[in-house]
Amino acid sequence: MRLSELDYELPPELIAQSPAQPRDHSRMLVVDRTNGQLADRRFFDLVEYLRAGDVLVLNDTQVIPARLVLIRPSGAETEGLFVREHAPGRWELMIRGINRLRPGSRLRLAGSDVELELMERLTDKTGLVAVKTEVDTLAFLQKHGQVPLPPYIRREHEQPDDRRRYQTVYANAPGAIAAPTAGLHFTDRLLAELRSRDVATATVTLHVGRGTFEPVAVEDLAEHPMHREWYSVSSEAAERINAARQAGGRAVAVGTTAVRVLESASADGALQPGETWTDILIHPPYRFKMVDVLITNFHLPRTTLLALVYAFAGTETARKAYQHAVREGYRFYSYGDAMLVI
Repeated sequence: MRLSELDYELPPELIAQSPAQPRDHSRMLVVDRTNGQLADRRFFDLVEYLRAGDVLVLNDTQVIPARLVLIRPSGAETEGLFVREHAPGRWELMIRGINRLRPGSRLRLAGSDVELELMERLTDKTGLVAVKTEVDTLAFLQKHGQVPLPPYIRREHEQPDDRRRYQTVYANAPGAIAAPTAGLHFTDRLLAELRSRDVATATVTLHVGRGTFEPVAVEDLAEHPMHREWYSVSSEAAERINAARQAGGRAVAVGTTAVRVLESASADGALQPGETWTDILIHPPYRFKMVDVLITNFHLPRTTLLALVYAFAGTETARKAYQHAVREGYRFYSYGDAMLVI
């Protein structure tokens, strides 16, 4: 697939700046990949499309408040994004405007006396650096960090509801720096109703990492150096998903992150338990091994996420769906509406 094939025109006013209230009242475009038919529904109508014996596969990663305001040696403010902790007190950060920073530079975290010492630049392209500090990472971020909303959500500071709303209701495993946004549409009530109709749920974990922010820079998508993300599949989840599919049920992946887990952990026709890193890159043509139904949001153009949707729905059907969504005024990206591909 060529990168230019993943382009489309999106009016800026369709980029959602705030989420639907309640969560499950967002719109949902239903896409039948066998015949290309489309249907305009609401997310709570999902109960009409799933059936007894299906299993919802949910990514239970929890977004950490990874956005930080940093004070430079000059006294000027800059923005940092915590990426991950290599070892106690050893962090990866993405820092805006690092040109004048050198190893040994000290940055203070705004609102505290905590200092970070820059150890080395990891890449100039994305402002990724290694730093060291003495604080307990998660405790500090929970107290001083802000919600790492994507840059297309235009606000300088998090709003009071962002910590709750940019998080799925089933988030349980801290570690992501971006939300698995397809799951943001679920409510406890909707999950309970699906379970009452004998739709099972299984949770896996994939921590969404900094690769989410890296654009594709090559024309041939197969040459894109795909980022690595850590995932985990428990024995219980693997057994539940395998049993459902063996009995004729469908594995319903909630989001592209759940797809990455299911397809990465598949072997010999079954899902394998375990935990490791994946750098799977899914684009047309691709034969899916574990995913039968996909719930997803509308993704940015020229991204690997959109390529995955093209692979699952079919390129022409996916293009038709996106054109319809733009024409009908669907809301796009993280806080936007959903698409159900059956």
